[in-house]
Amino acid sequence: MYNFDYHDLAVLHEDNHILVVVKPQNIPTQADSSQDYDMLRAVKDYLIDKYGKQGEAYAGLVHRLDRPTGGVMVFAKTSKAAKRLCEQIQDGTFEKKYLCVVCGTPKQRQGNLVHYLKKDEARNVVRIVPQLTDGAKRAELDYAVLDTVQNYSLVKVMLHTGRSHQIRVQMASIGCPLFGDAKYGADPKTCRNPLALWAYEIRFAHPVTQEKMSFIVYPPKEEAPWRAYEIGRFLNVGIAVSPYERNVANLRIDESRPSANKR
Repeated sequence: MYNFDYHDLAVLHEDNHILVVVKPQNIPTQADSSQDYDMLRAVKDYLIDKYGKQGEAYAGLVHRLDRPTGGVMVFAKTSKAAKRLCEQIQDGTFEKKYLCVVCGTPKQRQGNLVHYLKKDEARNVVRIVPQLTDGAKRAELDYAVLDTVQNYSLVKVMLHTGRSHQIRVQMASIGCPLFGDAKYGADPKTCRNPLALWAYEIRFAHPVTQEKMSFIVYPPKEEAPWRAYEIGRFLNVGIAVSPYERNVANLRIDESRPSANKR
């Protein structure tokens, strides 16, 4: 991964209340034991620099992506916006959609998966456990296979819950671990590549105006395994931002149209 700082932040949309950005893969969402530069710090530094703020800038972290996962995120610029976005996440009206590439092909080309997960913090692994296990959390997702190339399948996932490692564990549970995911049983020859998991779309109501908003970011199209698939054809979106493109403010998907529009 290149040396990332706030100058590299790809901004899709910004107004007085929210900031929508692209998280590169292998950047922490927030500070952790690695002490590596993280997304929350990048957003704060961006706001400090852009607006000449003295001291700390406010940035509300309302949802997270695991470190190996890249894709689109929204941060709140006010505490009121943070509270209202968190309420949407809690009531299920905040939609999060992912693309992943899995080893093999699920027996059912689309389905709903429900498990109970528990994280082993010491080993940083998540396991499927019986429902009544102490500390178990319910995990639910819907998936659909979009294409298969050389025994690797492009899969679209919609999360109904947001558990650590959820997609990785649940897809592995049906015999289809993610491409590049050594931790959960991927084909070893894929593990020289980054994890093939990308948060490509979020949908929510603007926390102040209540306008329906949707943002789409495709995974890095020149990188393996993404380059094997015609992703735009499967998602029926004419334009989507490159994850490492700069100066892309105000790119948004209008839900009433099949393509992205700059405003």
